[in-house]
Amino acid sequence: MFSSTRMITAVFAALALASTGFAAPAPADGDVSSISARAVAPTSRFVIYSDNWVTGALPAASALKGYNVVALSFLTLNGAVDQAGNWATLSAADKTAKKTEYHNAGIKIIASAFGATDTPTTSGANAVNAANTMAQWVKTNGLDGIDVDYEDLGAMNRGDGAAEKWVSDFTTTLRKTLPQGQYILSHAPLAPWLAPNHQFAAGAYVKINQNVGSLIDWYNVQFYNQGLYGDCAGLLTSSGGAFPGLPATAADASNGFMDAATLGSCVKQAKAKGWNGGVMVWQVRLPPLLIVLLLRCTDSGAERAACSRGGACFGV
Repeated sequence: MFSSTRMITAVFAALALASTGFAAPAPADGDVSSISARAVAPTSRFVIYSDNWVTGALPAASALKGYNVVALSFLTLNGAVDQAGNWATLSAADKTAKKTEYHNAGIKIIASAFGATDTPTTSGANAVNAANTMAQWVKTNGLDGIDVDYEDLGAMNRGDGAAEKWVSDFTTTLRKTLPQGQYILSHAPLAPWLAPNHQFAAGAYVKINQNVGSLIDWYNVQFYNQGLYGDCAGLLTSSGGAFPGLPATAADASNGFMDAATLGSCVKQAKAKGWNGGVMVWQVRLPPLLIVLLLRCTDSGAERAACSRGGACFGV
């Protein structure tokens, strides 16, 4: 995921792997540790990232109805930027008021670390020091946890194990300050990193999951620009069961655009087969554009009308 200066605005749907139902792709190169046993009870996670500037850091909680986690991007090695930085500028009273408003609406507020422009392993950052700094920032700013959006492609592609060790050490250290059951700790890996193959000699997120998977509450898996997910068969079968993300418009990515009605029908098919993982979206756009696509619609007139304007009602 890119910061607001570089990001292609796209919708990313992700399987929250805390849930049962559809599973990740079957291992290609041997057995791996289960990614279904997470640190929190199985539940649907409807996660939306916020990176583009919003006055007051977050919109009214009612604007994000249907979501239960919002992630402020990004907390980087050089400090908080974009929406995470925006949150940090609020007064203590404003933070408390906004957090109370969101909690009353059933929404947790977390920070998202790194993003596509941060390369912590390649740049030589100390994993323990970085984790301690970021964990303290989360606590100081009154947030509910942190999402780890590690995208150091160079380090992971080298296959020497440095990336896997860095992320594992970082995660272990985060949990010392942000205990399970008190703070959220999610990760947002690129989808290929969770499908074991020889491209990632040291194991990528398969190895990371073996090391510290029990410390991670759920995974927000990033699927996009891969050319495999243009219809429901690709989304629900070729993907191995994890629900992939798609661009908001045809201009937002080189491939993978799916109209809202078709996307909604795919989610309904998944729901009918017992999938209940949840959805992850990049990112908040105000006035709302695709936010309504992820509403858990009911038969009430107001929500049904909102879904109709968005072009789909997922009914999840």
